[in-house]
Formats: sequence, C-alpha cells, structure tokens
Amino acid sequence: MEHNNHIQRPKTTQYARSVEAFFKRLEHRLKLKSPLRFTSKRSLEAIVFLVFFIGFFWVLAYKMTLPNMLNTFMQTAYHLLLETVFYIMAICVLMGAIGKLLIEFGVVRLLENILRPLMKPIYNLPGVAALGAIMTFLSDNPAIISLAQNKNFAQYFRKYQLVSLTNFGTAFGMGLTVLAFMTGLGYGKGALVGVTGAIIGSIISTRLMQRFTLKSYPEMDFPVTDYQGDEQQISYKTEGSVFQRFLNSLLDGGKDGVSIGFAIIPGVLCISTIVMMLTFGPDSATGAYTGAAYEGVPIITWLADKINFIFYWLFGFESGALVSFPITALGAVGAAIGLVPRFITEGIINNNAIAVFTAMGMCWSGYLSTHTAMLDALGYRKLIGKAIGAHTIGGLCAGIAAHWLYVALALIF
Repeated sequence: MEHNNHIQRPKTTQYARSVEAFFKRLEHRLKLKSPLRFTSKRSLEAIVFLVFFIGFFWVLAYKMTLPNMLNTFMQTAYHLLLETVFYIMAICVLMGAIGKLLIEFGVVRLLENILRPLMKPIYNLPGVAALGAIMTFLSDNPAIISLAQNKNFAQYFRKYQLVSLTNFGTAFGMGLTVLAFMTGLGYGKGALVGVTGAIIGSIISTRLMQRFTLKSYPEMDFPVTDYQGDEQQISYKTEGSVFQRFLNSLLDGGKDGVSIGFAIIPGVLCISTIVMMLTFGPDSATGAYTGAAYEGVPIITWLADKINFIFYWLFGFESGALVSFPITALGAVGAAIGLVPRFITEGIINNNAIAVFTAMGMCWSGYLSTHTAMLDALGYRKLIGKAIGAHTIGGLCAGIAAHWLYVALALIF
C-alpha cells in the first residue's frame, strides 16, 4: 500500500503548462501559415461560380433539352427586343420630350410650389424637395443626385435628410414611363391606384431611412452647409425665343429618353429572359418544349404557388407567376415592365395586379442597382445597407397599399 502511494503522477500545474505550450506552438504555426494569394482566391471564386452557372443551365437543359433551351434563350431575348424594348424606348422618348417641355416652361416649378407645404409634415423634408420628386418622376433615379449636389438646393437640408433623398427620389423613378406604359396597355385605372401606393411606399421608405440614420449617426442632425445661396438659381430655363426653346426642349428631352431606353436594354434582355424562363412552362397547346420564345421551367411559379395564399392576401395575386414582376423590379423596373405583355397573353393579369406592379415598380425602380451608386456619389457609402433595408420595406408596403386601395375602390364604385 505504501509503495502504491508513492507512484509518480503528473501534477495539475505540469499538465496545464503542457497544454498551454501545445496551444502556443499551434498558434505559432498558424501565424507562419501564409494566407491565400490573390490568384488562389480568384481561382476558388471561379470554381464556385462555374458550379452554380453550370448547375443552373443544366437544370434547364435537363428539362428542356439543350437545343430547345438555347433556342428559347435566344428567341425570348429577340422577341423582347422587338416587341417590348422598342415599345418602351418609344415611350421613353415621348415622355422625355414632354418632361423637358414641362421643365422648360415652368410647369415643374409651379407643381413644386403647390407641393411644397406637404413636404415637411409628410416626409420631414424641406419644401424644395418636391422638385426632386417631380424630376425623378419625369426622368429616372439619378436626377435626384444632380440636385443634391447643387449647393443652392442642398442648403435647405440637414445631413440625415439629404441622404434620405436616395430613398425619396428612387420611389418616383421612371414614374411617368411606367404610368404611360400601363395606361397604354389599357390598365389606366389600376396604374393610377398604383401611383398612390408608390407615394405611400415613398413616405415609409424615406421616414425609415431618416430614423435608421439618426439612430446610428446622431451627429448627422446638422445642416449640410453654411452656404447661403439663391434658390432661384436652380433654373432649367434656356435662352432664345419661345419657339426655339420649345424645339430645343422637345429634341433634348427626346435624346434623354433615348438614353434611358438604351439603358434598359441589358436589364430587359438579360434579367427578363432568365426570369421568364423560370416563370413559364412548355408550350401550352402541346405540353412539350419546342424551343420557342417564352418557354421554360416554371421554378418561380411552382415555389410561389406553394405559398400563394400569402401573396394573394398581401397583393391579390391570383397566379404565382406574377411574383416574378416585383422580383425583377428589384434590379430594373424597365426589365420588370417587359414581363407585363406576356402576363396579358397568358391571361393572368387584371387591374389589381397592375396597381401592385405600378406601385412596386415605381417605388423600387431597380434600387438594388442604384442605391450604391447614389450614396457613393453623395459621399455616404456607410449608409448603403440602411437605405436598401428601408427601401425594401417601403416597396413591400407600396404593393400592399395599392392592393387594398384597389379593393376598397372596387367596393365603393
């Protein structure tokens, strides 16, 4: 027994020291291990991309066969270009010319003066912000940036208000084009309700952006500049006779419309083609794939139909396929409205859906692709996440509001 009591055993302190020494050696080895080189990271990124890229098209080719998939891919893009893009471009040119005339002959400034008293109580923005809403409604999102960078305009804002202009202006982007497009298809009533929904979404988005900004950066509750400028210098009037100004405005506005029309081509041809191929199925007459335009594997429709009771209650969508419009509007409203003619052909559209489309299309108007550039131009890149979050909520609220407004009006009238 005495012999057993004298058996040598490692002490606790010795054990702890050995463990500590082990982890020190491990830490030292990890520090010596060099990180992945840039070329290695790019190679890894390329492998991951190829897996997803090949996997995506393999699923389509497996269902449609490779020749049919490639034919449908190219035919859909071609038909969208001829049947939709040029139609939208024509609208952009005409609306661009009309918008320029309204600016040149003071109609925009008149509307600004009418809307000024509403800016502070509704949006918590100075009255001059009304000019930004009208400008983006007549053209596109970037119009608000040129105004925000004008000292005569920015002098009325506090910093948190100025950055919220990205949300405020985006909510009206391409509004006139969207309204004209929907009305031209015979759904003017739904489109007008949608504009009201977009206004509601803009209020929510702008107010949330201001709240998020002040909560994280209370120091931004400060005037943008001490500059005391002249608001009257924010002028768009050109020199010359009335006829010359009329002609120049008509042509210059048309050119601006052409630029917007060209800008939407990549979105419509790339985004809309892929979305359509994930929304619609094979030929409805034969039930087989023929390689014609607008065929595809309806993954989006299948997923949306599984939970369509949610979309039906929120937006009144009677078909899961309609969900593809707001999904596309996240990246480009021009691409989103390119889906509408096909929805009409499929017979799944009505004025309620147009109201929701107009509201969400206007309010979102491709904000995922514009918010980053807009805030970067203003010098507030750190607020991109907050702007996107606020605008996501605002766009959803715009669609919900448009649906229930349409339901209420349908009951009254």
